[in-house]
Amino acid sequence: MDVADLSPAQARARFRNGERVPTAGWCRGWTQANLIAVPKPLRYELLLFAHRNPQACPVLDVGEPGQWTTALFSGDLRTDLPGYRLYVDGRAVADLGEVVREWRADLVPFLIGCSFTFESALLAAGVPVRHLEQGVNVPMYRTAVECRPTSTLSGPLVVSMRPVPQPLVQTAVEVTGRYPLVHGAPVHVGDPKALGIAELDRPDYGDPVEVRDGELPVFWACGVTPQEAVMASGVEYAIGHLPGHMAITDARDESYLAI
Repeated sequence: MDVADLSPAQARARFRNGERVPTAGWCRGWTQANLIAVPKPLRYELLLFAHRNPQACPVLDVGEPGQWTTALFSGDLRTDLPGYRLYVDGRAVADLGEVVREWRADLVPFLIGCSFTFESALLAAGVPVRHLEQGVNVPMYRTAVECRPTSTLSGPLVVSMRPVPQPLVQTAVEVTGRYPLVHGAPVHVGDPKALGIAELDRPDYGDPVEVRDGELPVFWACGVTPQEAVMASGVEYAIGHLPGHMAITDARDESYLAI
């Protein structure tokens, strides 16, 4: 079966059984989300950070301390993603296939909106999605743009990039702008150096993609931003998804379409 035709439960079972792949193009029509789980004392601080940086950190759901399901995710957040990243004292210390032992009783899981949600709408509008064409992970970049901080959380904005033919840039802006809870319209179009990105072919996360003649790089805020804040702020313990390896939820993409 084509991975686009899988249900969330079928995809989660494959990840639980060891499949380790980026999830762009999986489970067409079902919403994907970034995961970040932080200790209970930080939960309101992370909510405040998200409130102050809503385009990068659109919160879709928050679980209870120690729990590994949420209202939007009926699977097991410890096993049902295809990849995880463990942070200790602000450092990424391990990439893991599951985090059952690492999931502490005080961890509060947040599900953050993901731009994969609007990719089907881009394709339907005739806008190409290059990482899907090339079968690679979406390229993501740490920028020189600082998020609005809280008293304990700060860090740079992370963006994802998709090359768009110049005549279709306005279409891409309009299509994605209808999904404000999953990053919405781009934060920048054109020169990556304006964001402090020196080389497009060396993303900080994901894989490089081809930018063809007549195309402009288009940048969207990215839900990896909270993981950058965890590192920049020296958070003592956290678990995130491996960038591009998302939580596939029980929500439908259309739920986040603002008409």
